[in-house]
Amino acid sequence: MSILIKNGRVITASEDYSADVFIEGEKISAIGKNLNLTADEIIDAAGKLVFPGGIDPHVHLDMPFMGTFSSDNYETGTAAALHGGTTMVIDFILQTQGKSLYSALEEWRGRSDGNCYGDYSFHMAVTDFNENTKKEISEMIEKEGITSFKTFMAYKGALMIDDRMMIGLMNEVRDKGGVVTVHATHGDMIDFLIAKHKSEGKLSPLYHYLSQPEITETEASGRFADMAYHTDVPAYIVHMTCEGALNEIRKAAERNQKVFVETCIQYLLLDASLYEKDFEGAKWVMSPPLREKKDQTALWAGINQGLVQVVGTDHCPFEWKKKLMGEKDFSKIPNGHPAIEHRMELLFSEGVKKGKISLNKYVEVTSTNAAKIFGMFPNKGTVGIGSDADLVIFNPDKKHTISVKTHHMNVDYSAYEGWELTGKVESVILRGKNAVDKGDLKIEKGYGNFIKRNKVSKIV
Repeated sequence: MSILIKNGRVITASEDYSADVFIEGEKISAIGKNLNLTADEIIDAAGKLVFPGGIDPHVHLDMPFMGTFSSDNYETGTAAALHGGTTMVIDFILQTQGKSLYSALEEWRGRSDGNCYGDYSFHMAVTDFNENTKKEISEMIEKEGITSFKTFMAYKGALMIDDRMMIGLMNEVRDKGGVVTVHATHGDMIDFLIAKHKSEGKLSPLYHYLSQPEITETEASGRFADMAYHTDVPAYIVHMTCEGALNEIRKAAERNQKVFVETCIQYLLLDASLYEKDFEGAKWVMSPPLREKKDQTALWAGINQGLVQVVGTDHCPFEWKKKLMGEKDFSKIPNGHPAIEHRMELLFSEGVKKGKISLNKYVEVTSTNAAKIFGMFPNKGTVGIGSDADLVIFNPDKKHTISVKTHHMNVDYSAYEGWELTGKVESVILRGKNAVDKGDLKIEKGYGNFIKRNKVSKIV
């Protein structure tokens, strides 16, 4: 199968030019002006942008949480991602404390393998680092191609590890060629505030936000950066939300340390005033919570300053009836919101079109940096000869409105209902196949591959 994309404007993290792109099999085989080649399919991309398929390195599909599961499984979640221009996701395996990493891997494979439309990989969340777990780190990297290890500084009793475990894991991951990622919030302080608010009868979604003030994220981000500095491990903070935490990374840079930072689309666009919508605010209950307008300003600046490398989603949707489990107690609201389908279009409309980031920066934070940090570049994350043919053909001027009535995510509300956007995904090519064309899914379930990843570096 061959595809020739004609007359497009090709955008990468560093380039912007007009060219044709020729695809043979799963790879890009030629790029140039007016290519005179015979192809099985010709796509006219005149007036359109052609950029690498999005990589969302922070999703939770079919994830067990608070006695239920996130409502998008690997089938519906990766399909929705493709509709929105994201051709690959990295999900999180959650080790059960007391059990092995491999037992968790097998559990997640049972849900994912053969069910994905788009390509996928895993981060391994280490919740119990001990001598047995330590031995599994090298196998995960060398044998399984899982090179990133997630840690939690919150959720005591289920996911949280202490600083001693963190240091031990960092040393082992550094030696074996991986990266340590972190949910950086001060778990004990948050637990104290949750208990305090509940004892005072303060039970609405607003108190989810007030139980996780900015200082809880600032302190943990700084502590994680200090431990990473001491151990010299490649380090990555997931879903950063606030100016205080970002300032801790500025401090780390002053001592010549590099800490990779991911924020999520919601923290750039939404703010904590949504929690005042009585119980409807539960739609946006996530951890860390939405912050203030000044934090949005800091994060946009952080992207342009190179302090924030990645924009993900932390996609973890729950149907409204599941959110209602916390109607009388904010601590029982399942955490998470739906965004996997809208990240690329939201960031283009609100970022590029409004002059907050350049087109090159857009590609960098939606695809290229994730590919580099997590060991997939240049197979993924760029438009180049020999790279996987994961491409988005994008109409930069098409206007459309987000709605639960038209989205493909398996959830019965939209976190962005009624948002009017400029810029729409028209076609998505995944490893040489036309996966989505003008809203129609063209590939079969199971086409998505598990992607083994290479060892990582502290520099991208």
